[in-house]
Amino acid sequence: MVSNLTLIACFVTLIVTLLLPVIAISVLSFRNNGGKLISAWALGAAGFVVTQLLIRVPILTAMQNQPWFLSFAENHGFLFAFTLAFTAGLFELAGRFVVAKLMQKNLNYKRSLAAGLGHGGIEAMILIGITYLNNILYIFMINSGTFDAVVSEAVTAGVDVSALLMVKDQLISASPALFLLAGFERILAMIGHLGMSMIVCYGIYSGNPLKSALLCLGIHTLIDLTAGISLLIGNGLSQKTAYAIIYAILTVTAILSILIVRNIRRSWQEKEVTNV
Repeated sequence: MVSNLTLIACFVTLIVTLLLPVIAISVLSFRNNGGKLISAWALGAAGFVVTQLLIRVPILTAMQNQPWFLSFAENHGFLFAFTLAFTAGLFELAGRFVVAKLMQKNLNYKRSLAAGLGHGGIEAMILIGITYLNNILYIFMINSGTFDAVVSEAVTAGVDVSALLMVKDQLISASPALFLLAGFERILAMIGHLGMSMIVCYGIYSGNPLKSALLCLGIHTLIDLTAGISLLIGNGLSQKTAYAIIYAILTVTAILSILIVRNIRRSWQEKEVTNV
């Protein structure tokens, strides 16, 4: 049986990752009488989907069949993590840049904000929201006994059920706090994405695209590089310590992103007044 606390934790993370992005852009659009914010959100979302899911992920999937790539990942763990973090930042930077250029004629603070919400929001919805929707479905199936029946039928049909059994074990044995942490991590990541999109958009608006692009790439690489810290678990670093370091970095990055967005808002308003 999966505990009620785990079920509640999964529901909380589902709301944060699947509903919060939609609620955020809906409220922002309503408060600003549209303002072409929905289209900006959609462009921001497309910037992530195209560069990551349609281009980078298929490339990485194809490379996983190459012996040299597998050898590199196994023998150079941290360098491999850095490569993944850097390329993720680079591809998504390209998406943010194209989105900002497409909005250039009507580029303003609020549309940039909406684009950032779209970029981070769609990532949360696709990567975590759908996963937790499945988790909740699995929990109901496990607690009702239908999960084992489905697994038995799959085994009879000759289907590999190892992944399903692993999911069941994690849902039953893992602490509810871990499922809540996934939601907290997404909140921090969405704030980070918001800040990075604002940096790129303001760089385009103010005529300093290169400086903004490099700053965005550096922040993104740092955020994604936190995944490499987990490689040290068991090699002199406990899981709790690793998580503490990871979430400390993500929290500091989110706070810095908030400060950056506030500063950009002030600078943007000053420029708009000067250009009138």
